[in-house]
This record gives sequence, C-alpha cells and structure tokens, in this order.
Amino acid sequence: MTLIEARPALDQRILDATLRCIGRWGVAKTTLEDVAREAGCSRATVYRAVPGGKDGLIEAVAAHELEGFFSGLGGRLDAAASLEDTLVQGMAFASQWLANHAALQFMLAYEPETVLPHISFRRMNDVLATAAGFVAPYLARWLPADDAQRAAEWGARIVLSYTSCPADDVDLADEASARRLVQTFVLPGLVTTPSK
Repeated sequence: MTLIEARPALDQRILDATLRCIGRWGVAKTTLEDVAREAGCSRATVYRAVPGGKDGLIEAVAAHELEGFFSGLGGRLDAAASLEDTLVQGMAFASQWLANHAALQFMLAYEPETVLPHISFRRMNDVLATAAGFVAPYLARWLPADDAQRAAEWGARIVLSYTSCPADDVDLADEASARRLVQTFVLPGLVTTPSK
C-alpha cells in the first residue's frame, strides 16, 4: 500500500490544492511550497505523499484528472438511451469538462507549451486512441464494433477541433447545439437507411 492509498483525504487535498494553484498561476509559477500552503500541510508532507517532486505531483494531478474525466464521461454514456444520445452526451460532457477546467484553461491561455505537446502531432494519435477505446463500447450497443471504434474517434476529433478552434454557430458544451450537429452531420455518416 502506498502512502497515498493509506491517506486518501490528504492525497485529495494535495491534488485539489495543486489544481487551484495551477488555475491561478500556471504550472511554471506553482511551487511545492504554494501547494503545501494551499493544502494546509507542510512541504515535506507533499514530498512524502507524492514522490517525484513537482514533476511527480503534476503527473499525479494529470492522472487523477483523467480518471475523473473518464468516470464522469462513463456516467453520462451509461445513461444514454440511443446512439444519438450517446454521441450528444459524450460530446457535450467532454466539451463542458474542458471548458470548465480552470487549470487546463489557464495553461492553454498562458502556458500552451505545457499542454500542446501532449495533444499534437504524433501524440494526438494516443489521445484519440484512448478516447476511442473508452467510448467505442458504449457506441457498440448500436453500431458494429469497427464502426463504433471509428465513430468514437470521429467524436473525439470533433470535440478537440471545436475546443481548439471554436465556431460561432456550434457550442458542443450546449446539448441542443451538440444535438443539432450530431443530427445534421454525424448520424447521417453512421446510419444508413435501407433503400426502397
């Protein structure tokens, strides 16, 4: 058992404090002293709770946030009752989560070099594969497995595209707007109607 597993309340307090600090000052200016002060503990406690110094802390926060993202996304997808709803709920949740994540938004605005290398070029394939691998089983309730995998990747590409380059007429964080996009452009590409 690791120290973090033995003290989950402290772990959560440190992770939450780190996110607040990054949301205020960014990764570059956030120190372990800042995190300790924000968490109400000593710097030595932060070092003991999260091995690896600041880099280890940032990795732990990223892993925790990804886990929370996929947990929330899974909850929304579990509740969806149709292919359309699955696509809409997935896109809306992902867009809302990205838009409302203060630390991520600060980094994208002021420290893009901390985020973009992880989601650009060759690394983008990893992001898309991870997202598609998670979402595809939910879509496979209505689509053949290969189509579900492709549709899941397509959905991830759409979310990332509109997140990085917003459009005036599409707001995927708004379910009605996401539904219009899904009905107009996504579903016609996934569902074929039998010819008469």
